[in-house]
Amino acid sequence: MASATTAKLLWSLLIALLLLSVCDASSVKEPDGTSVVFSIENYGARGDGKHDDTQALAKAWTAACSSSRPAALLVPKGKSYLLKSTTLSGPCKSTVVFMVKGMLVAPSRSDWSEDNISHWIMFQGISGLTVTGGGVINGNGEVWWKNSCKTNEALPCTHAPTALTFHLCDNLKVDYLKIVNSQQIHMSVEDCTDVQLTRLSITAPGTSPNTDGIHITRSKDVQVRDCIIKTGDDCMSIEDGTHNLHVTKVVCGPGHGISIGSLGDDNSRAEVSGITIDSVQLYGTTNGARIKTWQGGSGFAKDIIFQNIIMDNVQNPIIIDQNYCDSAKPCQDQESAVEINSIIFKNIRGTTTSKDAIKLSCNKNAPCSDISLENIELKLEGGKGDTESTCQNAKWRKSGNVVPSPCKGNN
Repeated sequence: MASATTAKLLWSLLIALLLLSVCDASSVKEPDGTSVVFSIENYGARGDGKHDDTQALAKAWTAACSSSRPAALLVPKGKSYLLKSTTLSGPCKSTVVFMVKGMLVAPSRSDWSEDNISHWIMFQGISGLTVTGGGVINGNGEVWWKNSCKTNEALPCTHAPTALTFHLCDNLKVDYLKIVNSQQIHMSVEDCTDVQLTRLSITAPGTSPNTDGIHITRSKDVQVRDCIIKTGDDCMSIEDGTHNLHVTKVVCGPGHGISIGSLGDDNSRAEVSGITIDSVQLYGTTNGARIKTWQGGSGFAKDIIFQNIIMDNVQNPIIIDQNYCDSAKPCQDQESAVEINSIIFKNIRGTTTSKDAIKLSCNKNAPCSDISLENIELKLEGGKGDTESTCQNAKWRKSGNVVPSPCKGNN
């Protein structure tokens, strides 16, 4: 096992390489000669960051989506295009590349109404869509964060837009984008199939509320790789209906870590399976590898692997919480729960700010089962003592060296 100093140097090198990869717009593939290019400036966009360019984008999209030949919709480099809430819908006659080279910027909070507050830019019902270009999606979220009840408890809790939403899309590719300062969630993938999310830079202050990096729900056959995510909430939130997801080479922090859940809220049924989180770096996050479910729910979270993970200064490195409660009122004990089984935590090392480095808090009515802990070494930051583990209603096994020793016989 490498020393802590060596691990941190390797980690810093990986971050630098990923940053170079994400920011190297020269690697973005230009539309080939067979594609028809539709620039939003040919449809009236000004690109001064002040005038509303929403209608220009809508017209350019209609033209590109209607093209019988492969199309590229171009957002030119060096300008800022102000966009209000907009939905770009399919089906399209051919494949479309949405080429963002400049910046798309959201309007001020006063320009939003209750009718369109859930989404800023949505792509819906499209097959064969690619979104790329090396440009910036700027949610202009600062004013939303100031008006959040999680920032100021005296304020009412209200919804805020998701910056980039993909709904009912298949054969989707999103790469080489910078998504910054979302109003709430940065990117949401919903009801999609065959998705590749690569070389993305997603950033917001660690204090920004509910700014999840990548949110995935009701989607299958999804790959996420070579991304850097720095937000105020989950780097990735993986929710109901997600199946066959593979995440690799993601750097996360600050934020709340990588979470499966929350699942089963409001007594709902949730099903999640076939999740692999591999070769991930987490630093300064609230949680590391996390599964969270509400009491009263039903369904399952199974066949999940967290492996080859380095953690630095993480508060809760390994945590299963089957009694999750994010409510102003105390949550009542209920008889049902989302079942959690066939979970592997493997080759995980690093430092934690909490003595409880491994927490398996499961429900007495639906205990967690088949939990495997393999080759784990988690030490207190600064070497200030020994780490510990706690288990409730969890059936686990270990192999290799596991530090801290799992649960001290409490099984």
